[in-house]
Amino acid sequence: MEGNVRSIDSVSISIESRVPCRAGDPDLWFAEAPSDLERAKTLCETCPLQRACLAAALDRAEPWGVWGGQIFDQGVVIARKRPRGRPRKNAA
Repeated sequence: MEGNVRSIDSVSISIESRVPCRAGDPDLWFAEAPSDLERAKTLCETCPLQRACLAAALDRAEPWGVWGGQIFDQGVVIARKRPRGRPRKNAA
């Protein structure tokens, strides 16, 4: 039985090393800057758990962050996050 536990652990470690949110800075997935969130989304593209992560985040109605390659804001998937502050006025 102990041999099976070790093989499961080694598989978990192997997968975890390929999951960018576990290998890098976890704050990137909860950043305020839109450019950081776009970087997190890009890193998710090659993640072997991307679909499962997104499905679980939707089930949990995650309030914010990047999950499964998508940006969540107030529990809803959004295409992009706008920077803080008022939008610039167009030059007349």
